[in-house]
Amino acid sequence: MPTFGSPFGETLPSGAAGPLEMTRRQFLGRSGAGIGSAALAMMLAGGAGARPAGLPSGVRAIAPKAKRVIMLTQAGAPSQIDLFDHKPGLVPLRGQLIPDSVRMGQRVTTMTSGQPQRLLPSQFAFAQHGRSGAWLSELVPHTANIADEIAIVKTVFTEQINHAPAMTFFQTGHQIPGRPCLGAWTVYGLGSDNHDLPGFVVMVSKDVERTCDQPLYEHLWSAGFLPAEHQGVKLRAGRDPVLFLPNPPGVTREVRRGQLDDLTALNTAHHDVTGDPEIAARIAQYELAFRMQVSVPDLVAIQSEPDETFDLYGQAARRPGSYGANCILARRLAERGVRFIQLYHVGWDQHRHLPEQLRIQCEHTDQASAALVLDLKRRGLLDETLVVWGGEFGRSPVGQGDIDSPDHGRDHHPRCFTMWMAGGGIRPGISFGQTDEFGFNIASDPVHIHDLHATILHLLGIDHERLTFMSQGRRFRLTDVSGAVVPGLLA
Repeated sequence: MPTFGSPFGETLPSGAAGPLEMTRRQFLGRSGAGIGSAALAMMLAGGAGARPAGLPSGVRAIAPKAKRVIMLTQAGAPSQIDLFDHKPGLVPLRGQLIPDSVRMGQRVTTMTSGQPQRLLPSQFAFAQHGRSGAWLSELVPHTANIADEIAIVKTVFTEQINHAPAMTFFQTGHQIPGRPCLGAWTVYGLGSDNHDLPGFVVMVSKDVERTCDQPLYEHLWSAGFLPAEHQGVKLRAGRDPVLFLPNPPGVTREVRRGQLDDLTALNTAHHDVTGDPEIAARIAQYELAFRMQVSVPDLVAIQSEPDETFDLYGQAARRPGSYGANCILARRLAERGVRFIQLYHVGWDQHRHLPEQLRIQCEHTDQASAALVLDLKRRGLLDETLVVWGGEFGRSPVGQGDIDSPDHGRDHHPRCFTMWMAGGGIRPGISFGQTDEFGFNIASDPVHIHDLHATILHLLGIDHERLTFMSQGRRFRLTDVSGAVVPGLLA
């Protein structure tokens, strides 16, 4: 009898629904037709992305602390040296070449490979905040106000030094596109708590005053080789948050329901013959889209929020598509039980004009990021919502260009950078890990991207080593062949 892959490192018998209902030319053409029907019935009963209640024995790492995740993804690499990793010892070393014993052959990009590697301390003032005494820059005063709610992780690292592979690695655990992202793995493993909205929602903010752009690609929220219904659904700013979701003029909801019933019947008949999982995913997505025609307009109506909401998030949040507006939407999605919510904000790639552009970026994002944490807390949602803030890598303590000119910037730095986390089982009010006196290398408690992913899944109650999917003849997992939960981050 043939066997089929399970998401939890187990083997399913041929009569159970798995990621592929048939293999080997659909198991000689016809023998597995009943498998497709069973899988389709489960999808339509539970909604897109839904899984049966409970995880198989051995998959749960612990009782889950978090029900959902909100990722505040800062594309382009925020400068930890200027925001979170206070290094006053760099001040007397300003302009000196970084010692070879510290650099240890660290690769730099072609943008700085031809210039002297001169140390550059931050020009921004730092101060201690909260009971924790966390050192934070003057550029993030609102984040400073929630210092006792967050864990500041100063020792995240990656092997990737260029944006596209680093962001791909940050999202999928691998530098080459094609693998499922963290959001897709999460929804694949846990399903959705809302029948009328996708389990995984993505938003990309659009602010009026742009600094330096960084391209984003749809593979960053792709399901990869997982079933297609687990990919992220992107909400757009403007009149149509999801393209082609409204009915065309003259088409009533009753007419659309009839069309979908007929289409479902045709697709189901084809699915029973071929067992193609893409057909089942398509049917489930059609049904979800039909329900979203009612749920999405209510979701995105943030102008119905009271004035105090915009006082908290900032008045820029009244503008659709702004980072602040998307943070409010993230909270509304969390209230509705959406499993994984991801915001992207570009503009952190400060190779030039760093003093001016970094200030602008923080003005766009600092208040709304902190407001989201406070808003979740006052609504009783923070304890069950894991919030993660950070980019694909950091910025070097070495300056780029003429460090005496306001035109200067900083190059990429994957060896150590800072992220912060809040809620959902995270230990609050800590600064985790230490970098060396130059802010160039990790001195203690390194956190690899795979460790970060393992910890996030652990807080959701999943053993990252058991959440697997059979593809191309072997089992894949988000953390590849490494990764470990970071106990020091857990409450």
